[in-house]
Amino acid sequence: MAKQQQKDDAITVASDLINFLNASPTAFHAVDESKRRLKEAGFEQISERDDWSLKLGSKYFFTRNYSTIVAFTVGKKYVAGNGFYIIGAHTDSPCLKLKPVSKVSKGGFLEVGVQTYGGGLWHTWFDRDLAVAGRIVVKQVQNGSTSYSHRLVRIQDPIMRIPTLAIHLDRNSDGFKPNTQSHLAPILATSVKDELNRVVSEKDLAEHEDSTEKSKPKDQKHHSLLLKLLAEDAGCEPGDICDFELQACDTQPSIIAGALKEFVFSGRLDNLCSSFCSLKALIDSTCAEGSLNDEAGVRMVALFDHEEVGSNSAQGAGSPVIVDAMSRITHAFSSDFKILKKAVQKSFFVSADMAHALHPNYMDKHEENHQPKMHGGLVIKHNANQRYATNAVTSFIFREIGEKHQLPVQDFVVRNDTACGSTIGPIVASGVGIRTVDVGAPQLSMHSIREMCAVDDVMYSYKHFKAFFQDISEVDSKVIVDA
Repeated sequence: MAKQQQKDDAITVASDLINFLNASPTAFHAVDESKRRLKEAGFEQISERDDWSLKLGSKYFFTRNYSTIVAFTVGKKYVAGNGFYIIGAHTDSPCLKLKPVSKVSKGGFLEVGVQTYGGGLWHTWFDRDLAVAGRIVVKQVQNGSTSYSHRLVRIQDPIMRIPTLAIHLDRNSDGFKPNTQSHLAPILATSVKDELNRVVSEKDLAEHEDSTEKSKPKDQKHHSLLLKLLAEDAGCEPGDICDFELQACDTQPSIIAGALKEFVFSGRLDNLCSSFCSLKALIDSTCAEGSLNDEAGVRMVALFDHEEVGSNSAQGAGSPVIVDAMSRITHAFSSDFKILKKAVQKSFFVSADMAHALHPNYMDKHEENHQPKMHGGLVIKHNANQRYATNAVTSFIFREIGEKHQLPVQDFVVRNDTACGSTIGPIVASGVGIRTVDVGAPQLSMHSIREMCAVDDVMYSYKHFKAFFQDISEVDSKVIVDA
């Protein structure tokens, strides 16, 4: 009975993850979906541009660039100078982003110019049914006054494809190695059909007296067909689109799959899985009446943009966004500017980013004593050269919380003859001076357009993060270092 209940719990959490993933084709949409969930849970939106008037026992969130979101709750027993308990993840994933001038015409085809974002497995983007999503800047004129706003757009239909070269035309014995400049441009349409469609459209416009110049794009940086599709989705005219940040997206939805329904097949698991689990943990750990009555600290989730390209942006983990939030919260309850430094030393940061599961066809790629398995729980990542920020104390604290709730934990160390990746952990640890542990759920096909992880590990991640928020104060109080 207990095993069946655990299976049901895992499917419930994983199904909610599927909903989150399918609503989040881009970092902007991930923030928008997070915002919706937070508002539904009673969190109040605040702005970094305004003064903050915070109350004990209350819940808040803010966005930066609409691609980074920070949510936090203030315990009823919080006193300025107390610690912050933070889980950090990221909203971005490797993808193909449209160039500022995306119009490409070659060989009788309309193509879309793209640039690679992050370290993707670009060969997996070939022969996929692709759509476009992101945000556009729209001009609005009302009562003689002009304003500009950003709108999220998502073309649901598969409108693009990157076709593979037939094997008969490519006898390269070294395998498939596409040139990212020459071979990755998605096909949007043929020139012939586009021209026929343009003639018909212009004829229809001419028959209507209310047709205006603003229905026509002002420049030729992008194909008119693409702008028309974007305008239809946004509910505006093509000529009102001033700029955009768009990316190609796989149209295949995320699903629970496998013969035993034990896997999640999806794009962007790295790192929307961690983003979802941490956000859900914060919401659920504070939703019950009185859940913050005995909390003396601040619980926080920070979902950053630009991790895949180094985090060096105004909304990345390398920016002051975490320090800014900690400072403003602390000073909302005290005017003593020295007190923040004490708060930082009492705080704890969990860097949550997906981990490499053991691949059955490439077992030699893992160090023999550190082979994370699917269904094995969260993985604590270690690296002596500080590519991960974990140390003995932070590892122990996080592991102890898991053991308290009978949650499995695994360890990962990269082979000595293999380069080690990194996360936001060392960036935040060195930039803020906060104790940090690097963890993540095990997955396969990392940075592919289609990744996979285990349903059980989604549940373990959520439960471990929730337990972290509920128990970190108690566990941390028993650990003595630097006395």
